[in-house]
Amino acid sequence: MIDRRRFLAYTSATVSNMTLFRHAALAQQYPDRAVHIVVPFAAGAPDSVARILAQQLQNLTKQSFIVENRPAANGTVGTDAVAKAPPDGYTLLVPSASIAVNPSIYRSLPYDVLKDLEPVASIARGDGYVLVVNPSVPATTVKELLVLAHDPKSKLSYGSPGLGNTLHLAAELFRARTGIDITHVPYRGAGPAISDLIGGQIQMMFVTPPLSLEHIRSGKLRPLAYTAAKRWAVLPEVPTMAEAGVQDFIMDGGWYGMFAPAKTPTDIVGRLNQIVRQGLMTPDVQRNLSALGLSSFESSPAEFRTFVAAQVRFYAELVRLAKIERQ
Repeated sequence: MIDRRRFLAYTSATVSNMTLFRHAALAQQYPDRAVHIVVPFAAGAPDSVARILAQQLQNLTKQSFIVENRPAANGTVGTDAVAKAPPDGYTLLVPSASIAVNPSIYRSLPYDVLKDLEPVASIARGDGYVLVVNPSVPATTVKELLVLAHDPKSKLSYGSPGLGNTLHLAAELFRARTGIDITHVPYRGAGPAISDLIGGQIQMMFVTPPLSLEHIRSGKLRPLAYTAAKRWAVLPEVPTMAEAGVQDFIMDGGWYGMFAPAKTPTDIVGRLNQIVRQGLMTPDVQRNLSALGLSSFESSPAEFRTFVAAQVRFYAELVRLAKIERQ
């Protein structure tokens, strides 16, 4: 007579082994069709980073990696779409660090960043942001900007890619550190915000190096300060915030990473991490990221998960310091 407990244990082990073998086989074949990478913003740094990486992943795998922009609500719409996608490795997400900010900004998100998404790999990070103004603003230094901002008649406004975006946090921290009163105008991405900044509809903004450099060099934007601890080598004439007279203001330029829906097979996550890291090592990717003022940032899935959790805690504290009310 067959021992029922032994039979059930044997059956369970057999099913588990079959599942592991199936996942391993899928990982070896992955990808065997087009992969879609969702960028939850319009044109901007996340989009540029995703396209640089997608091209290299396509070269490595001989399969298409298609970048799709789904901007809205500071990335929450596109992020939610990926969180609810089939966990098969064919729908991925490349957001900015704002993905770690949103839990502290919105009272009710349709997903849980740490439970509904699988961290795959970190990609790149920046050293700092640039504070820029429209050239029509009569200020060539941060001190002059602060004098202007304290004038009730100035009515200065600043743009951001959306509520709770890291560029929004930088401006709110600047406002908190200096005591100025400036109006926030959120946009559906950094690209539209910069277009209005250049057009004069808003007067100032914190921007990423890749979005600002071309416009600074052409004279369409005037840089006043850099938020890193040291000056940016590409624009050595631009002072740090401390040098410009604003103390206790050091903020890095954010980071970019890749996520998959939760419950994506571990072998596929591992395969993705492997090809992402392989892609980041190529000279083309290194050169293209450097041109954007970014550097590659490698990690294992486990390391990236720990990093993301720490960033959620970090930005919660920053939101509290900036006194941003939850929406």
